[in-house]
Amino acid sequence: MSTTDEKTGTYSFVAEPFHVDFNGRVTLGVLGNHLLNCAGFHASDRGFGIATMNEENYTWVLSRLAIELDAYPVQYEDFSIRTWVENVYRLFTDRNFAILNQEGRPIGYARSVWAMINLNTRRPTDLLALHDGNITGYICDEPCPIEKPSRIKVEATEPVADHTARYSDIDINGHVNSIRYIEHILDLFPMELYREKRVRRFEMAYVAESYYGEKLLFFRDDAGGDEYHVEVRKETGEVVCRSKILFV
Repeated sequence: MSTTDEKTGTYSFVAEPFHVDFNGRVTLGVLGNHLLNCAGFHASDRGFGIATMNEENYTWVLSRLAIELDAYPVQYEDFSIRTWVENVYRLFTDRNFAILNQEGRPIGYARSVWAMINLNTRRPTDLLALHDGNITGYICDEPCPIEKPSRIKVEATEPVADHTARYSDIDINGHVNSIRYIEHILDLFPMELYREKRVRRFEMAYVAESYYGEKLLFFRDDAGGDEYHVEVRKETGEVVCRSKILFV
């Protein structure tokens, strides 16, 4: 790790062979995990990481994520991710990322929105009241030149796939891992599409938690222009998450 200043953190990675797809590019699932790890490292180094917050009966919850890439790290390539806090509101905070190639040039950016919840009530907590609001001291005005996550609507009424949540889907919090939804959504598209195109932008909006043994239904709209909208629902009809995928 190298830290550029007290407000931003930069973390180094290698595109391992088991982190890339058949094209030799880092998968979005792996990249998503790296982004979340960087968020965790950066927060922990500044006193508001998950371990500290858990001791106080709070935890961070990812609400929205948007990743936009001009290029992907490829097998064995060194790359790094820089992260910083853009804004802190009462119930949410905006955290941004820059994905840098081995020369240190940006090849992509990501935006994320987080809430902190009380582990007992599962309700959001007031970030400005926590630790005297000292998280606001890390707000950084570094630019992030991609659009914020958008509102996603899905009209489809018939599912294109389903998946029952299994062991490998479940994380430390006891529910389906946020990155696993990304992987399941990408699996809705055929190999041929990934041979010819790549994901340029991927958005996730998380709405509700799902648990082991629950059946998830995937609904997909073709919005035209290589853009797709996906909604994941439980059998009860409850929406779990929505996604927007743009291929190029």
